[in-house]
Amino acid sequence: MMNAANKTSSPVMTPEQFAHLGGGTVAYVKAMKGSEVQRLFPQVGAIEANITLYALLGADGSPILLTDSKDAALANAWQHDLQPVSLH
Repeated sequence: MMNAANKTSSPVMTPEQFAHLGGGTVAYVKAMKGSEVQRLFPQVGAIEANITLYALLGADGSPILLTDSKDAALANAWQHDLQPVSLH
């Protein structure tokens, strides 16, 4: 929050609080290029660098699912009683 007196900002939530946001019930879908996938899904083999894939991630950023379809990622969230949210 911005402090009007000294114009400094402080976080509204700590990183630990943010990591627990959603309590295991919130997830989001992130479009990723093949070149980014290895970081979140190290078990995945070689993937074409320019292909677009969709990762379903927990509110804390933990990887849940990797697919080639945004609709499949959303369906998986609903199937597992996760509330998908949009990030802007």
